[in-house]
Amino acid sequence: MTTGTKHTVTAFDDDMDEIRGLIAEMGARAETAVVAALKALNEHDEELAIRTRAEDKTIDNLETEVEKLVVRTIALRAPMADDLRELIAALKISAVIERIGDYAKNIAKRVPQMEGKIPPEAMVQLGRMGEIVVEMIRTAMDAYAKSDVDLARAVTVRDDAVDQLNKDLFVDFVAYVVKNPKNAAEVAHLLFTAKNLERIGDHTTTVAQMIYFTETGENLPDA
Repeated sequence: MTTGTKHTVTAFDDDMDEIRGLIAEMGARAETAVVAALKALNEHDEELAIRTRAEDKTIDNLETEVEKLVVRTIALRAPMADDLRELIAALKISAVIERIGDYAKNIAKRVPQMEGKIPPEAMVQLGRMGEIVVEMIRTAMDAYAKSDVDLARAVTVRDDAVDQLNKDLFVDFVAYVVKNPKNAAEVAHLLFTAKNLERIGDHTTTVAQMIYFTETGENLPDA
């Protein structure tokens, strides 16, 4: 708990409210970017892919703002104990969300190279992966806003499903290439897309673990 004068406490709370607001915006934009990237891939919408890639710059700028505010708050408020832990967690969480935005951008980059040649069954599985990671992002940000360790724990449990889908897709894609060698390039892009989604799941899990640590001072136990 923050100690010091009422003015100092109020100033720190105001700083944290601003930082939390920026991180909430980053999470919402990252979630939207993942949804848009997959929609662009599924519909071969190159204009949407371009907009999704451009959106990544906004997420990058928000991360920079969080970093500046955290450094300023540490310098001016000299927080201790739990307050310092929350500030450091905010710094790390913003960096992880920025990486999620990067992965969404990477998916969008592959849209022009696909030429609309995506096996329908592949998009069903990729779509399922996308639904889970988007749900994970949304739940993680809800956990952050509410300081809810149960929601944070729920995020980490969902990551197992993403990992399994990624493994299943790899096997299915390899089998598909054996039967359709002319489409090997397109399948390679889909494999990279699946890997990007898997990494988004991993990064969202990291956010959940940071939330748990911030609230409890302990590492989140394995599910």
